[in-house]
Amino acid sequence: MSNIAKQLQMVKATIPDGVQLVAVSKFHPSESILQAYEAGQRAFGESKQQELAKKQPSLPQDIEWHFIGHLQTNKVKGVVPYVHTIHSVDSERLLLEIEKQARSLGRKINCLLEVHIAREEQKYGFSMEQCTEMLSRLAWQDFEGVQLVGVMGMATYTEDEEQIRNEFRSLHTFFNTLKQRFFTDKAYFQHISMGMSGDYPIAIDEGSTIVRIGTSIFGSRTY
Repeated sequence: MSNIAKQLQMVKATIPDGVQLVAVSKFHPSESILQAYEAGQRAFGESKQQELAKKQPSLPQDIEWHFIGHLQTNKVKGVVPYVHTIHSVDSERLLLEIEKQARSLGRKINCLLEVHIAREEQKYGFSMEQCTEMLSRLAWQDFEGVQLVGVMGMATYTEDEEQIRNEFRSLHTFFNTLKQRFFTDKAYFQHISMGMSGDYPIAIDEGSTIVRIGTSIFGSRTY
């Protein structure tokens, strides 16, 4: 068994049923992804359009690709042919571009609304107010290329576990608010993507349904 397979097995043992693991493969070679794939992993996370486009053709076609990085609108066209889920929808303009490009290909992409919950200003995402206002006004129910399946957030990079917990809890509360107000009869709106290698146990405690884990599986990145 490869070291990646062993690490993957150890991580999976800590994740309860009902929580999806996305193995963050960005900046790691295709050979490493294949090792995780052969150990049973199917969902992988990438953050660069060019890197995804390079890896995708040479790897098994049943891989479920998740785009987890900041996505520029001019890169959307190069992402939608491959991705299953985009975690990082952080603006109305981006959402509309994904809808346009996915519809043109006859695809429907799962999208998560990225919400800014951290104290770090440099992190992306809607404020809760912006997100609510957009859903109130936009005819997202009529989208053909996008399905809004939940929310995503990143906690502050800190060793203060109580702060991390409170930030994750705020996202779960906001998800419940959106579910009740806009998605009561939409079973597909069900996901809270939060938690990475350093904080995913707290995220799971606070209701995460998708965790994005790279370093604990693949080791340090090769840039």
